[in-house]
Amino acid sequence: MRVLLVTGSSGGHIFPALALMARLKLSGADLLIALPKNNNSSKIMAGLDQVEYIHESRLRFNLSSKNIREAFFFLVGAWQGLRIIIKFKPDVVVGFGSLHTVSLLFWAWFFRIKTIIHEQNVVPGRANRLLAKFVDKVAVSFSQTDRYLNISQEKVILTGNPIRSDLFRMDKKKALDYFNFKEGKFNILITGGSQGSHKLNTVCSIALSGCQQKNDLQLIHISGALDFASIKQTYVQAEITHQVFDFFSDMQYAYSVADLVISRAGATTIAELQKFNLPALLIPYPFAYAHQLSNAKVLEDSGCALIICDEELSVEILREKIQLFLNDPQRLKLMRQTYTKTQSLDATVLLANEVLNLN
Repeated sequence: MRVLLVTGSSGGHIFPALALMARLKLSGADLLIALPKNNNSSKIMAGLDQVEYIHESRLRFNLSSKNIREAFFFLVGAWQGLRIIIKFKPDVVVGFGSLHTVSLLFWAWFFRIKTIIHEQNVVPGRANRLLAKFVDKVAVSFSQTDRYLNISQEKVILTGNPIRSDLFRMDKKKALDYFNFKEGKFNILITGGSQGSHKLNTVCSIALSGCQQKNDLQLIHISGALDFASIKQTYVQAEITHQVFDFFSDMQYAYSVADLVISRAGATTIAELQKFNLPALLIPYPFAYAHQLSNAKVLEDSGCALIICDEELSVEILREKIQLFLNDPQRLKLMRQTYTKTQSLDATVLLANEVLNLN
């Protein structure tokens, strides 16, 4: 069986595709992944040889001279996608969202190849809402997604969001040693997603550096490349124990150490928090149709996380929330326990089975 996976260039699209890819390998499937190439996707895909790149396009639904150029790049990517389809001859094409998947899934539909898309967020993006009408199956990460899809419910399967198989809880002492951290401290993981978040980076670093109990803190901050130097300097000057990374792939260590996570609310992050039962302060990215706010509300409504809206995020508010957790360890314990009420699906296995059964 030949399976072509197509994704956008963000970690939120790529990581579920890689998790599915690893699972499908066990079945002996012949696999290929296609995606746009940029600095972010190149880092994530480093060392993988079953990959083809298509031209990246930032096409928007408006009239402008820049958009005309982006429309041309989209057509170039569509032509490259056709060549990939003809050369690889897939039995099934699996899409993970973003504009870049549209052309390849169109070609698959045109050639009567079986298709399935996976939606990571509660609220589907425009690409997946369009494609849902044409593909054979739509896999969703949240049961709440049904209401946003104007299609037959027979096409929709609840699978959850696949995460990498190497993300498993480790012995905490081993994870502490990995970061050269001490036992008995309060460990906070800060991450703005695969490409970082300047606002989150800045507010978090200032808030934590001025925290009254900063000597009790140990920080893991994944900043992205642009803010790496400034964030590290802030922590050094504040004399707060830290490990700062521009990009970090061994997340099993970070999640196994963390007592609290401060992050955006991308779908992959939500799935990983559920996997590790981690209390979180979530600051949803306010754009992209507010996908992240809907994701974050799933955890907040369950009692597993607190939301700070991006427009309300400030040093004072964030420091107040962090102090709340520092002064109330029982609250963290209850939030961990509350995760048992949220859905627990083996998403990778469920999605792999749906793909294999399509052929």
